[in-house]
Amino acid sequence: MAPTTTRRSNALIAACIVSTIALVALDIGTKTWAEGALSTERTGERPEVCAADDDGYIRYQRARRPGLVVIEDVFELEYAENCGAAFGLLRNAPTGVRTTIFGVAATAATLVLLWLFIQGRGGPWFAWSVPFVVSGALGNLIDRIRYGYVVDFIHWHWRDAFDYPTFNVADIAITVGVVLLLIDGFRREEPAKVDEKAAPKAKTADAGAGEQREAAGE
Repeated sequence: MAPTTTRRSNALIAACIVSTIALVALDIGTKTWAEGALSTERTGERPEVCAADDDGYIRYQRARRPGLVVIEDVFELEYAENCGAAFGLLRNAPTGVRTTIFGVAATAATLVLLWLFIQGRGGPWFAWSVPFVVSGALGNLIDRIRYGYVVDFIHWHWRDAFDYPTFNVADIAITVGVVLLLIDGFRREEPAKVDEKAAPKAKTADAGAGEQREAAGE
């Protein structure tokens, strides 16, 4: 029999909404700081949004300032404009196409996760994941609607040997949310596996008891 679910309380729903708004505000606030501290207005005519130069590099809408070194050769804060998704996915697609695709994906993910949350689906790990995934999707979507690209500023690397793509708070939120979703899935599968293993044992025990009753009857 499929497990029943109970709609989550209004208090939990309100907590989810407040947490989502807070994370979106944190993302937008840090991006605004990065724009002011790590970049400046470009002088002269701005290039087309996400247009590439002759070498294939994106021509930024804002001029970059020197980055802030947090840990030498490891961790820096530097301004970047991401025209695609993770690792630059779809960065060469037209701005309108990118905004539409990412907008539909973010809206669909938000509605589905919120509906599942309200209906009481998933366990505690799933409940924790929803504000992270939804806020991350909305935070980056707001950038795409405003600019046509996403502002990134967190840069991890190891000298010249390893260079991880620059990211932002929204990306961190999505990553945390996905990890929590995976944990929730694994934790809910474990009891099912235990039940499957216990079922044959129960049948064997029942069969043995039946044989004993038949022998006693004889």
